[in-house]
Amino acid sequence: MSPRLKKWLVPSAIAVAVVVAAVVAWTALKPSGPGAGFASGNGRIEATEIDVATKLAGRVQDIMVREGDFVTVGQPLAQMRVDVLDAQRDEAQAQSRQAVTAVASAEAQVAARRSDTAAARAVVGQRESELDSARRRLARSQALAKEGITAQQVLDDDRAGVRQAKATLTGAEAQVAAADAAITAAQAAVVGAGSNVAATEATIARVEADIEDSQLKSPRAGRVQYRIAEPGEVLAAGGRVLNLVDLGEVYMTFFLPETVVGKVPLGSEVHIVLDTTSKYVIPAKVSYVSSTAQFTPKTVETASERQKLMFRVRAQIGRELLQKNVKLVKTGLPGVAWVKLDPAAKWPANLEIRVPE
Repeated sequence: MSPRLKKWLVPSAIAVAVVVAAVVAWTALKPSGPGAGFASGNGRIEATEIDVATKLAGRVQDIMVREGDFVTVGQPLAQMRVDVLDAQRDEAQAQSRQAVTAVASAEAQVAARRSDTAAARAVVGQRESELDSARRRLARSQALAKEGITAQQVLDDDRAGVRQAKATLTGAEAQVAAADAAITAAQAAVVGAGSNVAATEATIARVEADIEDSQLKSPRAGRVQYRIAEPGEVLAAGGRVLNLVDLGEVYMTFFLPETVVGKVPLGSEVHIVLDTTSKYVIPAKVSYVSSTAQFTPKTVETASERQKLMFRVRAQIGRELLQKNVKLVKTGLPGVAWVKLDPAAKWPANLEIRVPE
């Protein structure tokens, strides 16, 4: 290389190095974000997940939805086989009819025992009349015997007649007590038969509830995320069939350092910018701030920032906005959540709300 060329290249290299250094310094020192009144954190869109599971062990008969389908509250999603439950219900219904018949029979027994009691009381009345007649006859015999008109044998026979009438009355009264006891027993049988009716009706209600629960319905409006089971599979009690996401409960979870999180009250304004749809700025509000510090997950922050304790924050997106754009809602999308720390601060133009029309 000639001395002249060398002399020209050295100043040029120095100039290029100065320019590069200036660019690096400007990049490092230029303002990042909208200002001190705001803070940001990386996160992903999440939604409340719901497992649709079977209450009882059984075989899946049919699944009426596919992954990605939108469902409404109460919409049938899957059907379990109910052959055994149908048989149990039929058996319980037959037992219920038997119990009702037993109640009618027991009530008839009560009526019969009351009739027996009435007849026994009538006999008691008759025996009381006989005793009264025997006593009157004895009284006359005693009066005549004192005057010597009636023989002693007649007097003895009248006395025996009174004793016999008393014994007969006592027996009739015992029959009345026995009839009353029979009524009490028959009434107890009615109560027992009625209890059997109530028990069988409760069994029918339980089986019918199990049959109703065998048709799995959507507890919320949302979207089917996964089909975990397929028709024909046998599941244990509590076995999962489907997984839903509630698109009315969508939020972004992100992390803020301890120096910032103390300035974030619940209800603070949050603007979310997703990586895939940066043209939209989605409004949200802080609905949760963790009370316990933790390290930031590796998938969210750099290694140096993970060494700082971070607090988990949740920004809830409004239900009305979600309902208007339910078909655009997708979980798992990454983005940045900007939080307004200073209520008086004004959102910059690039972070003003812009939502799908």
